[in-house]
Amino acid sequence: MSYNATGNPASRRIAAMLDEGSFVEIGGAVTARNTDFNLQAKDTPSDGVITGYGVIDGNLVYVYSQDATVLKGAVGEMHARKIANIYDMAMKMGAPVIGLVDCAGLRLQEATDALEAFGSLYYKQSMASGVIPQITAIFGMCGGGLAVVPGLTDFTFMESKEGKLFVNSPNALEGNEISQCDTSSAEYQSRTSGLVDGIGTEEEILGQIRALVGMIPANNKDDNSYEDCMDDLNRVCADLANASEDTGIALATISDNQVFFEVRKEYAKNMVTGFIRLNGITIGAIANRSKIYDADGNAESFDPVLTADGCKKAADFVNFCDAFSIPVLTLTNVTGYEATKESEKDMARSVARLTYAFANATVPKVNVIVGRAYGSAYVAMNSKSIGADMVYAWPDTEIGMMDAALAAKIMYADADAEVQKEKAAAYRELQSSPMSAARRGYVDAIIEPADTRKYVIGAFEMLFTKREDRPDKKHGTV
Repeated sequence: MSYNATGNPASRRIAAMLDEGSFVEIGGAVTARNTDFNLQAKDTPSDGVITGYGVIDGNLVYVYSQDATVLKGAVGEMHARKIANIYDMAMKMGAPVIGLVDCAGLRLQEATDALEAFGSLYYKQSMASGVIPQITAIFGMCGGGLAVVPGLTDFTFMESKEGKLFVNSPNALEGNEISQCDTSSAEYQSRTSGLVDGIGTEEEILGQIRALVGMIPANNKDDNSYEDCMDDLNRVCADLANASEDTGIALATISDNQVFFEVRKEYAKNMVTGFIRLNGITIGAIANRSKIYDADGNAESFDPVLTADGCKKAADFVNFCDAFSIPVLTLTNVTGYEATKESEKDMARSVARLTYAFANATVPKVNVIVGRAYGSAYVAMNSKSIGADMVYAWPDTEIGMMDAALAAKIMYADADAEVQKEKAAAYRELQSSPMSAARRGYVDAIIEPADTRKYVIGAFEMLFTKREDRPDKKHGTV
C-alpha cells in the first residue's frame, strides 16, 4: 500500500470507511500522461485519485477517492481511466463501487483527452447500473459534468457544510445569486432536487455508507445481505396502529431489532422509502406518510395524497429493489392526488412511472393497507390489480373509490342530510370496508395491526421462491 492514511483527506476517508487495514491500492504509481501547458512541471501523484479495494464488515467493495491536494482533484485522462478500471474489476467480481468525490471538474490542460476518458466513465456507470450497487459521497466540489456521476449512481451522500453539487453554479442561474438560494448546497440537493439520500458530517456519512453496504446485495446475482434473525418472528407490535400516519415509525417497529435505513429522507417526505429486515432478509419498504414526529413529539403534517415528487421517489426505489431482487413491502394510506397547478404539470407522468414500476417488478410484493385506500391513487400503490402478491388490511381501513360521505352526496345530491347520512353508512359497509374488498378477493386477509410483523414475514417466506415470466421485449418505455 502506497497511500498514507493520515496524509490527506482522500486517504483518511478510505481508512475511516473500510475495515481497518483492509484497503489495497491499485494504480498508485500512475501520474498524468499529458505534458501540455507545463503540466509536466506539476507533481500529480496517483493523478489525483486513490483507487483500490477493501472490505466493509467483511463485504468486498471497490473505492475511488479524489485527492483535492493534486490539481484540486481535477479529472484528467489517467484519473478517469483509473476509476473506469475500478468499475471493470467490480463488474467482474460482483462488488459495489463507492466514489468519494472532491473535485474541481475536468482538467483544462488535457482537454479532449480528459473529456474522452471522462465519457468512458459515464459508459462504465451505465453498464454497471442494475448489476452492482453504486454509491457516491460528496465531500467538496462536484460540479458541471461531474454532477452527472452521482446522478448515475444508486445512492448519494453529501457532507453538509463543504459539499457542493451542481451542474450550473448558483450564480450562473438567471435571476439567482448564491445568497438568495444556494442550489449547490446539501440542503437544497437533498430536500428540493432529491438527488441526495443523506447528509451529515464526514464521519456520519461514512457511517451511513457502511450501514447501507451491509443492507444491500453485492450484485444482481448473489445476495450476501442476509443475516441471522435474533428477533422474535411472531413479536406483537402492540402500538403499531398509532403509527398509521408516521409510517417511518411503523416500518422501524416491525423490522428485526427496529433496524430501518431510510433513503432520500428529506425529499418528498410524504413518501417513505428505505430498507428494513424481516427474518434477516433485506426488504425494500415504501409507505405513504401524513405525519412526521420529531424527538419532542412535534408533528409535521402532510395531506395523505400522492405527489409527483413522491411518485418519482418511490418509482426509483422500486426499480432498484427489482434490479437487485430485493422484495418490496408497501404500507398504503392514500386518498388521491395533490391538486396544485405546479404538481399537475407532472402528476400523470409521475403516477404512470410509479404504476409501471410496481407492475413491472417481478420480486415478491406485499401490501398492507393501514389507512384509507381511495381511487386510482390506491391502485398505483402496489394494489393487487397491478401485481401485488399478497394484500392485507387493518380492520378500520377504508378501500374504495372515495370517502363514503362524499360518494353519498354525489349519488343523492337532491336528498336531505338524513338520507345522505344513511346512504353514506350503507356505502361504507357495501363498498368501502375492508371486508367488502376481502369478499371480492382484492384483500387476502384482514389482520390486527399488532400482528403485522408476523403476517408479512410469513408472506415473504411463502414468496421466497417466486418466479414470474413477462412478455418478451427489449424493455418498457415508461
